[in-house]
Amino acid sequence: MARERWSSKLGVILAVAGSAVGLGNFLVFPSQAARNGGGAFMIPYFLALVLLGLPLMWIEWTIGRFGGGFGHSTAPGIFHTLWNKNRFIKYFGVIGIFGPLVIFIYYIYVESWLLGYSIFALLGKYNSCTTEHSMLAFLQGYQGVVQNQFFSSIGPSYTFFLITFLLNILIVCFGISKGIERVCKYGLPILFVFAIVLMVRVLTLGAPDPAKPDYNIANGLGFLWNPDWSALKSAKVWLAAAGQILFTLSCGIGVILTYASYLTKNDDVALSGLTAAATNEVAEVILGGSIVIPAAFAFFGPLATTKIAEAGVFNLAFVTMPLVLQKIALGNVFGFLWFMLLFLAGITSSISLAQPAVAFLQDEFDLPKKTATGIFAITTFVLTNSVIFLLGKGAVDELHFWGGTFCLVLFGTIETILFGWIFGMEDGWTEMHVGSDISIPRIYRFIIKYVTPVFLLFILGFWCWQEWTPLILLRNIPAENVPYIIGIRLMLVGLFAVLAILVWIVWRRKELRST
Repeated sequence: MARERWSSKLGVILAVAGSAVGLGNFLVFPSQAARNGGGAFMIPYFLALVLLGLPLMWIEWTIGRFGGGFGHSTAPGIFHTLWNKNRFIKYFGVIGIFGPLVIFIYYIYVESWLLGYSIFALLGKYNSCTTEHSMLAFLQGYQGVVQNQFFSSIGPSYTFFLITFLLNILIVCFGISKGIERVCKYGLPILFVFAIVLMVRVLTLGAPDPAKPDYNIANGLGFLWNPDWSALKSAKVWLAAAGQILFTLSCGIGVILTYASYLTKNDDVALSGLTAAATNEVAEVILGGSIVIPAAFAFFGPLATTKIAEAGVFNLAFVTMPLVLQKIALGNVFGFLWFMLLFLAGITSSISLAQPAVAFLQDEFDLPKKTATGIFAITTFVLTNSVIFLLGKGAVDELHFWGGTFCLVLFGTIETILFGWIFGMEDGWTEMHVGSDISIPRIYRFIIKYVTPVFLLFILGFWCWQEWTPLILLRNIPAENVPYIIGIRLMLVGLFAVLAILVWIVWRRKELRST
């Protein structure tokens, strides 16, 4: 079976950038910056970009392309090619399939809300909600958490979930070039156009309330970017910046490994990785930092904006922005642009999350694309339904922590040590520059081998020291939710075990064939 390939260099760059550009750029980043020192947050943020983000981006592009040359598109096989003398390393690679799978399970449902709200904005369905309380009630009714005057059942939400789920599966089923690449080629530019239109509209708002002239966009930008230098004394701020960089660049997930595996031996990875990272940073720092928080400040003032920044991404997306956009001319149109922007960002990310599991079934079990996609679809559909009906029990937060935080840092640590110390910096540096259009500064030999793994080990160790005991003992979980969280954790353990068993079966078959 011939391996799939990207049809162009631009296609793979946009696909990787599409994986990175997601909800975190427009929701998580401005919220993190606003509540972690404003402009001061950017110091640890850019240090993390230089010392963590770019090294991991280059590592994943390089080892992904290297593993693809041996017919592997996922971490178990790629890790095995890097250290084939160790029989256990492939099981560490299971994290690179498990993490994206866990994120996909909840991400796809959140993504479907955005599609629904895009339609609601055009139809003016939430126009009667003029307060934070009523807009939140609208959201909770739509999610099926409560039944109220807005929604009597979960039916509308579930309908949009089915549409979104089927759309994702259809794109993945079309393959790398005809599916994922094509969607990202069109979806990412449209996303940027929508974001620029919204940014320009927000930046030209002025002072919406003449009685409160200080409530304006200039002061809103100041609220976000003026530095609170005292925040740099807090380890929490540094950890938040490092976590944001890893999450926003999709590093440590396993997706970039899979995407890069479809490159040919002489395809550039150095410049391509840098370009994908730069595209994501433009979306996050320039566009993401110029929409939500400045707009909220102009309409609600500093105290309310502080609460908004601390309220979480769901409130930012589904409560704050609809209220803001209702107050300007053509608010329904701008509401549609806002939610469709987020939906496009979501779908270019979610299709990337699906690819590692599908690629694993294709490569290691020699299954046709449609069969592998079908198995993935059935499995994730069942698992996502558990999230849908346990939404009010903390299911999303639990899955996001294990899939989108812990696994991300752990996997990034493993692949950095594997690349710099096991594969070796000499061979790694040479492989990184094969077919390269640029020469990466030599200082990165030192950074990749020493600084990046130490930084990641510090994050992992500091988290374990502070959070491990209360997390394992469920101390911060409401008593009524404990049985459900335990059930979710057992589900995750079972899912990881199944993936590990599949990896064992694959290599057992290979050993039998070679004897």
